[in-house]
Amino acid sequence: MTRAALYHAHSGDPADRGDWHPLSAHLEGTGARAAGFLSPVGLAKLGEAAGLLHDLGKYTPEFQKRLDGGGRRVDHATAGAQVARTEYGPHLGKLLAFCIAGHHAGLADGAGGGGRISTLEERLKKEVPALDPVWKRKIALPQAPAIKMKPRDRGDRDGAAFSIAFLTRMVFSALVDADYLDTEAYYDRLENRRRERGGYPPLSDLSARLDAYLARRFPARADGESAGTVNAPRAEVLAAAREKAENPPGLFTLTAPTGGGKTLSSLAFALRHAVRHELARIVYVIPFTSIVEQTAAVFRDALGGGDDADFVIEHHGVFDEDRVGEREARDKLRLAMENWDAPIVVTTAVQFFESLFANRPSRCRKLHNIANGVVILDEAQTLPLQLLRPCVAALDELARNWRTSIVLCTATQPALAEDDGFSGGFRGVREIAPNPKGLRRRLERTRVRHRGAVDDAELAARLRESPGVLCIVNTRRHARELYESIKDSEGAAHLNTCMCARHRRDVLDAVRARLRDGEPVRLVATSLIEAGVDIDFPVVWRAEAGLESIVQAAGRCNREGLLEAGDVYVFAPAGADGAKPPRLPEVEQRADVARGVLRRHDDPLSLDAIDDYFRNLYWIKNAELDAKGILREIADRGDTFDFPFEKIAREFRMIETAMAPVIVPYRGVSGDDRAVDRLIEELKRVERPGRIARRLQPWTAQVPERALGALCAAGAVKRVRESEFGAQFAVLCNADLYRPDVGLTWDDPTFLDPASLVP
Repeated sequence: MTRAALYHAHSGDPADRGDWHPLSAHLEGTGARAAGFLSPVGLAKLGEAAGLLHDLGKYTPEFQKRLDGGGRRVDHATAGAQVARTEYGPHLGKLLAFCIAGHHAGLADGAGGGGRISTLEERLKKEVPALDPVWKRKIALPQAPAIKMKPRDRGDRDGAAFSIAFLTRMVFSALVDADYLDTEAYYDRLENRRRERGGYPPLSDLSARLDAYLARRFPARADGESAGTVNAPRAEVLAAAREKAENPPGLFTLTAPTGGGKTLSSLAFALRHAVRHELARIVYVIPFTSIVEQTAAVFRDALGGGDDADFVIEHHGVFDEDRVGEREARDKLRLAMENWDAPIVVTTAVQFFESLFANRPSRCRKLHNIANGVVILDEAQTLPLQLLRPCVAALDELARNWRTSIVLCTATQPALAEDDGFSGGFRGVREIAPNPKGLRRRLERTRVRHRGAVDDAELAARLRESPGVLCIVNTRRHARELYESIKDSEGAAHLNTCMCARHRRDVLDAVRARLRDGEPVRLVATSLIEAGVDIDFPVVWRAEAGLESIVQAAGRCNREGLLEAGDVYVFAPAGADGAKPPRLPEVEQRADVARGVLRRHDDPLSLDAIDDYFRNLYWIKNAELDAKGILREIADRGDTFDFPFEKIAREFRMIETAMAPVIVPYRGVSGDDRAVDRLIEELKRVERPGRIARRLQPWTAQVPERALGALCAAGAVKRVRESEFGAQFAVLCNADLYRPDVGLTWDDPTFLDPASLVP
């Protein structure tokens, strides 16, 4: 046995070292996998170098002693980072060093300090055990690979810095995933275990399935149009999407009114486009967690395979991945969720964008699988203003340098192109829909009128007199108060994010059934109903908000075109004395811009009005579109490559208010569905909780962390296995705080319904 063969990456049976994982095999395997991940964008050599160097610190007697079960914990990542810096120079070497040093702890800040992780500067100066020179005979490093990133403009130093920082995250992602997969494969062989990774149908097969489904759903008439007044323009959007799929990868918009069939048309475009240009997958990004499951179900239905079709995964990110990740997961959907290797991924904007600016291995592992694919950004106008510029920069970078097609899919297309006056915005964007202005006119199904100030008493009276009406307000408190004032009316219903997803689904199913049967419905909801919820009311009342919200609200009115025109009333909420009630600052700012547009345009739903709205909104908010200064943080370090990765990950938060999930015992409409009870009991004893965590997502409600603290202090909520999983799994044990009409309430966490005390 040669001396080199004595070095191992992972240990197996202490009595049989022949089963141990040779270190050179692990480095070469990880390098080959990382190279494969980055090959579609021409950066295979960069991935190979990172993989070959990542565990170089295991070529030390100190680490091998640790594998034998003795000795102290050994830093085995720093040595490879130091070698990368020496072998590949101050720029490329530092890029690789970031990835190698952080492949367990996460990407660090380049210099400075104050973070959880030691800076790269500190790591590169750190004294670590000397490497056995034998590594040079076993590991052949590739020559320095050429990196050719397409710049936006010649001499654009700020843009070049962003490209390099983005590249670092992508290489980090490829390295982390390759390391996990190679290690996983070793232990699977060792334990004679079979994983359920891969084996998905090709995208060409899924595209053919969707075509067959759409042909059944929208049968063509003899003259080539789809039957029905609404279905005809939907069929035109679909036909255009299929035609535009031939275009080269890049930036696209799909601008069609709500009800214009954007969801399935965008999927048809993405599948054909991916097949035509040999792209790997589709990532469908949704603004709200509440409709992730619904959209994934629509895709599974359209593509066949039933509820358990594993080629579509939904990734909510409700629970902390670092706390519930399963190193030895066997569930195929859970495995695919880890690194997004399924053909179709449905996720939230929070999960998508926070991952693009993250630094933790678990969050970054999937990033390389976004490249060489199609990203559909549903309801693109909902991106938070304070992070808009970094989000636009990331999407632009994906399109320019990572062979990714981006589709901004919405009825209210935000003015994000440079031609729209958005500095640093998109260039060369291609529209998929045929004649969006004409399409909007043909699908016009509502009348929008401003009713001025309306207090709750008058509003409740209006809702009582309408047999079929939807009222959308801006806060959960207002929605609940308004519902309480009309709940004795026939068909009164309530919808908000205090309800778990399974509860909201049941409410929507009941509302749709009543509408279909012509029974009275008076639904009070928050804005969650405005995105992706297929529902059709003859009358809609909408509290003042941004124009995009008004347009989305109008999309729930006369959606199927069964009336000559539906009525949408925009109103200013007022107190009993006529004074304005407290409003969220961003909602008020958007509403103020919308009021100006409503005054200037006869048709506030027209594309001209929408463009006017966004131009004014972005002009007013210009200085706040990167409120955390993330792009400046990156640009200022473009010369040194000392990017503050940990700081950026900490500051890039799509939702400022810290929220936490509570598992609620919602037992269905009948009250006898015990699925959630069984899952909670399994959670209490299962060795690895990832699969259960995924299945529990439909039974979670989000509450502010402060409210969760009060619920825990009152004994209304108890944490499951807190010593093992921290605060991840909080279960509501005072069931009286979860109401069947409004969901979770926490105004008085000690409340007990007297009826619940009766045996």
